[in-house]
Amino acid sequence: MVSGTTDPCVHCGFCLPTCASYRVLGTEMDSPRGRIHALKAIERGELELDATSAKHFDTCLGCFACVSACPSGVRYDELIEAMRPRLNAAELRTPLQQAFRRLLFNLLPYPQRLRQVLRLLRPYSGSGLQRWLRRSQLLPLLGPQLEAMERLLPDLPQEGFKEDWPLVVPAIGPKRGRVGLVLGCVQQVFDPEVNAATVRVLTRNGFDVVIPPNQGCCGAATHHQGELEQTRSHARALICAFEAVKNGPEGEPYQAILVAASGCGHTLKHYGTILGEEGESFSAQVEDVHEFLSAAGLAETFAAALHPLQHPSGETASADKPLAVAVHDACHMLHGQGISAEPRQLLQAIPHVQLKNPADIGVCCGSAGIYNLVQPQEAAALGAMKAEDLRQTGAEIAASANIGCSLQLRRHAPDLEVLHPMQLLDRSFKEAG
Repeated sequence: MVSGTTDPCVHCGFCLPTCASYRVLGTEMDSPRGRIHALKAIERGELELDATSAKHFDTCLGCFACVSACPSGVRYDELIEAMRPRLNAAELRTPLQQAFRRLLFNLLPYPQRLRQVLRLLRPYSGSGLQRWLRRSQLLPLLGPQLEAMERLLPDLPQEGFKEDWPLVVPAIGPKRGRVGLVLGCVQQVFDPEVNAATVRVLTRNGFDVVIPPNQGCCGAATHHQGELEQTRSHARALICAFEAVKNGPEGEPYQAILVAASGCGHTLKHYGTILGEEGESFSAQVEDVHEFLSAAGLAETFAAALHPLQHPSGETASADKPLAVAVHDACHMLHGQGISAEPRQLLQAIPHVQLKNPADIGVCCGSAGIYNLVQPQEAAALGAMKAEDLRQTGAEIAASANIGCSLQLRRHAPDLEVLHPMQLLDRSFKEAG
């Protein structure tokens, strides 16, 4: 199977400039072309999959930019997905690396556990102590992984500790349909305003929003790292949560199951591959919130109520001085789902917004699931590159539709406000007065 998939590779090198790991490491073995060559050698028995060769696969972010760039149609995404489980063999990583990954996989996908830990950190986040520690030379003493975790820690709003969403948030105005919403395990804790803004935008556009209680992880965090059994467990649990409230009082089915975090969306759309037939019907209902709203069209009453946003200076945007917004395309949205035009189309509905595209539009920011925690040096270099790329657009705000990207950009571009497109639409509506 692997040989057949890799055969189209002609080693042309078109993938190299798009590959994030190759950009920062500059070595052939840390490029898609080099990894494909290594895979063929491993298959032929000419190369052993040991701790040394495994490191070159671990440097891959799984961003799929090379898939978009490849003129020969090589499905590198399928290759790396097949390789990930093999990389989890105990002998390929140090005990410390294994323990750190176990910590992440036993914490991040579980919102209730995550909240318990973060409650202890809430007095510290955003405090003078945190600011002092980040300026000091003490953080590196924690080690690169723990230092990366601390630097990504945002201010923790009280709303992130809210666990009781209503089961159904009713449509405002003429009803157009009924949708489910996946909250995202990390997003609902670290950036809860994204989900709140998404719900407000959907209801104001005429959709009942069903939010099944006790939602856990969709499986994205573990799926991207080849932890198959844990991924299947999360996926089945999420399907059960939505099936339990499948029909409304009048037996109305979901028009779609929506997600506002692109990393989650990519995995949700692959439930058929992950679970087989039992996941296929669920995946068929999943849509990114941008593609759904773009296809449905904004309600006339909503679109008419959108008003110009304010510049960071407080001045209201105008035709003479539009608000410059740089659109950051998350990899699992752009390369994984082929979604690019839809968020831009929605943002253009906001008066006096001028959209900007970074020069390296398809290059990963370094977040990539847990990559910025397990490969912190490479991720930090990519984050700094992406931050500079966004600054070069002259934008005042960056729009990002993935929680991991948002946290990464806020770390490396603290001078840029980073918001989800749904937040910008919601803010525009609220500022209608």
